[in-house]
Amino acid sequence: MPSRESYVLRKEEKSLVHKAKAEGKEQGMVAAALGMKMSPQKPPATLWQPLKLFAYSQLTSLVRRATLKESERAPKYEKVHNFKVHTFRGPHWCEYCANFMWGLIAQGVKCADCGLNVHKQCSKMVPNDCKPDLKHVKKVYSCDLTTLVKAHNAKRPMVVDMCIREIESRGLKSEGLYRISGFSDLIEDVKLSFDRDGEKADISVNVYEDINVITGALKLYFRDLPIPVITYDAYPRFIEAAKLTDPDERLEALHEALKQLPPAHCETLRYLMAHLKRVTQNEKDNLMNAENLGIVFGPTLMRAPDLDAMTALNDIRYQRQVVELLIKNEDILF
Repeated sequence: MPSRESYVLRKEEKSLVHKAKAEGKEQGMVAAALGMKMSPQKPPATLWQPLKLFAYSQLTSLVRRATLKESERAPKYEKVHNFKVHTFRGPHWCEYCANFMWGLIAQGVKCADCGLNVHKQCSKMVPNDCKPDLKHVKKVYSCDLTTLVKAHNAKRPMVVDMCIREIESRGLKSEGLYRISGFSDLIEDVKLSFDRDGEKADISVNVYEDINVITGALKLYFRDLPIPVITYDAYPRFIEAAKLTDPDERLEALHEALKQLPPAHCETLRYLMAHLKRVTQNEKDNLMNAENLGIVFGPTLMRAPDLDAMTALNDIRYQRQVVELLIKNEDILF
């Protein structure tokens, strides 16, 4: 009958054999993932350990990027009322407290976007549930992005959709697309057309042959927004993300920054970045890569909130980098 010592010894031997097989299998899997062939003989530890660390770093990077891709979008955004002091003709009652509005002039405030009438003191307690009405939203340019989207019951401003469709139908191969400016008078004409006719505005080649007029009108729309596409609140998060040197940490920081954007802003940015990615895919013809587009769209999509002149000047390069990163990683971040 075998002694207890020999039994323990055989058990330890089996454990070591099993561990060696497992390590060999692990090495084979890692090598296969990296597209490498392993020799039958076990590689020396000096070669295997760096190989193992490199493989794990690559796999970790892939997992982190996949997590970014699958995460949920920004939280729900409520539209605040755009109250202005108003003089009402005839008797009026507050739509919040249902009490009479006394006085002959400036009896209360009226929301310029939805028409809600309330006392000035009641306006501070009204929920952020503004539902803009086209009767009150009279223009397209210089109108708050969320207000315009809600008024038209759309995902994005119609001017963005219409301009991008026109550009992609006939201008993706145009040299210097977005870099070359169109005639300012014609761009102003497109702006007036959108303000006057909305979705019925005609921006076809029959009216505006030069595609740079349409790209100029799109850039002007973004510059005229009272709150930029990348909002003042989210601006610092995007700038800090661009300053990071580790690629994965930078992507994660950008993803977190995107969560700070209201849905209408985030969706508009997503749609624009997908379009700009297609512009870069025609770089051989239009000579516009992600870096060039970042230079054009950085100051257009984001503006420094109340910073001193020197800080705002220093931020310009980070604005460019933010847009460049958003274009290059559009498929991961959005």
